[in-house]
Amino acid sequence: MFDTHDLAVRVRSGNPLLLIETHEEDLLVDAFRHVVAELFRPLWRWSITAGLQRLDMDDPSAPAAQDSSAVLDVMRRDAHRGLWLLLDFHPYLRYAMNVRMLREVVLGQAAARHTVVLIGSKIELPPELEPLATRVEMRLPDEAALAKLMRDEAFSYSREHGGKRVDIEADAQRAVLKHLRGLTLLDARRIVRELIHHDGRIGARDVTEAQRAKFELLGRGGILSFEPDVAQMDQVAGLARLKAWIGQRRAVFIDGNAPKGLDPPKGVLLLGVQGCGKSLAAKACAGGFGVPLLRLDFGALYNKYHGETERNLRDSLKTAEAMSPCVLWCDEIEKGLATSNSDDGVSRRVLGSLLTWMSERRAPVFLVATANAIEQLPPEFLRKGRFDEIFFVDLPNAPAREAAFRIHLERREQPLEPFDLSALAAAADGFSGAEIEQAVVSALYAAYGDGARLDQARLLDALRSTRPLSVLMAERVQWLRDWARERCVPAD
Repeated sequence: MFDTHDLAVRVRSGNPLLLIETHEEDLLVDAFRHVVAELFRPLWRWSITAGLQRLDMDDPSAPAAQDSSAVLDVMRRDAHRGLWLLLDFHPYLRYAMNVRMLREVVLGQAAARHTVVLIGSKIELPPELEPLATRVEMRLPDEAALAKLMRDEAFSYSREHGGKRVDIEADAQRAVLKHLRGLTLLDARRIVRELIHHDGRIGARDVTEAQRAKFELLGRGGILSFEPDVAQMDQVAGLARLKAWIGQRRAVFIDGNAPKGLDPPKGVLLLGVQGCGKSLAAKACAGGFGVPLLRLDFGALYNKYHGETERNLRDSLKTAEAMSPCVLWCDEIEKGLATSNSDDGVSRRVLGSLLTWMSERRAPVFLVATANAIEQLPPEFLRKGRFDEIFFVDLPNAPAREAAFRIHLERREQPLEPFDLSALAAAADGFSGAEIEQAVVSALYAAYGDGARLDQARLLDALRSTRPLSVLMAERVQWLRDWARERCVPAD
């Protein structure tokens, strides 16, 4: 959407060179038609395919100016102050002659003081012109405009299908509209059209599809990934304190109207023993909030070219803000933030960029960072205020181990009646949640190989034949538990 009043103010203020990055050229041109209706100035449009055209008169006759140099020459000689829309013109600014002629127009050294508008999907100017340009940000549609768009598309679908009405569930509609915020009308229309034409309805399935489609439009695959399979809190064994903490903050985070004096939740750091459910807890935070989950891969973030790593991080964080409200999950973050003197300061610049974003962000992006090696994290990352809370995810206690057996057996469609879950939990003392899951998988393979059903004996055999991490790395695990006892909040 383009604010006609804002565009008119930019022109009246004497900005000689405007830059507008958009895919919605037709909407922008229509907006400028309204602008010149107020300003009484000639409106010209140029493209390499159509040449120069005048848009504010019924007689569209215009001087012949097909190539870039010709249109700049027409602008330099025209004595009538005009508004010139140049579509995809920036590639032609590689030529010194074109740069010089445009500078003369912009600096008022031509016949008249024109307003030149460069329009394209992505515009990069030569350094001679960059200080003279004003970039104009497009105003994104609000929820009312998106709701009207959905009604229009539903009416269009009905007309195309012989009057068949689109079945729209109210809750799903609200959720889809929420996830379309931050997109242009063109992109939002594309997603809504795909959702409606898939099955003629807007339902619960379409909420996740809208999230996925929005992420794909933003184009940050590889470094930042969209995780469609979020977990619900009841799929996580134990972690009672963390679950209650998320539940208390859900309404404030989703609604965005925190009571006076109460800051919205920013994020948590999950420390703990490997395999104890930190990653699953991160997914459950997204499920508990009911928002998309994005995973930032620090391994793919780093690039050998100077400045590319920092740009990758900035672009990823910008995408996360565009996807908000969402959960941004940084798994094993110590591997990406461990500062080094052998990387020309890249890791320190990445840390500085991340810390600045954590302090200054305004979009509802809830950061969940997980770490196994606390000693590798820089001290400034751990200071108070970076996160709302630092939780320690310890080895599961007996009730949590029992719940883990129940969850993994039910997930594999095994009846619970033949099993003594409390006895299994006692036998799995010192096991992590991941190790319990692998014991269930191992016992299932043993039962399958024998042509029998899974039973208690095979599960106990699988547990006895496994040496958990708490035994293999007893000293390391105990050190981590001792360190966290006085410094972190227990997640369970």
